[in-house]
Amino acid sequence: MNTNRNFSATRFAIAMMAPTLALSGCYAIPVGQEKNGSPYYVYSPVPPVFAPAAGPSAPLVLPGGPASMELPVRLYPANDLANQTGMLTGQVTNMMNGKGRFTFNYQGETLVGEATRVENDDRRGIASAYGPRGTFARCEYQMSTQRMGAGTCAFSNGAQYTVHIGS
Repeated sequence: MNTNRNFSATRFAIAMMAPTLALSGCYAIPVGQEKNGSPYYVYSPVPPVFAPAAGPSAPLVLPGGPASMELPVRLYPANDLANQTGMLTGQVTNMMNGKGRFTFNYQGETLVGEATRVENDDRRGIASAYGPRGTFARCEYQMSTQRMGAGTCAFSNGAQYTVHIGS
């Protein structure tokens, strides 16, 4: 008889947890606006928490700080050498702290590196990437919004590209 009670208690506990698990997910929280007026979001795996005494107008408390943001990168040929390869695509992962990871493919080689914002100018940055066969690229860019920017990239073989960040 005691076994049936334990079994019933276990089934009850599982039944109580099921709605919580089914309704949990990722929460998109607007944190500001782009210049064109559209909102941009921070994604959080847990629901937002408000300051207890201040009510719904209180600032959001986001566990772990802002999440990283993936941005597409397109490199367009800017000289004859780059025309031989054509347009390149890649991505930059904005870590939301002035740094990012930069990666793309060039002539069958994956170049990986980092992007860093220039000190005292939160819009300008420098990105460098390196491949296992020794190919490297150095890029300079300027962000027009948190999600969009443009610049130039020079490769170790002399190829030059115009870079567009974001969509």
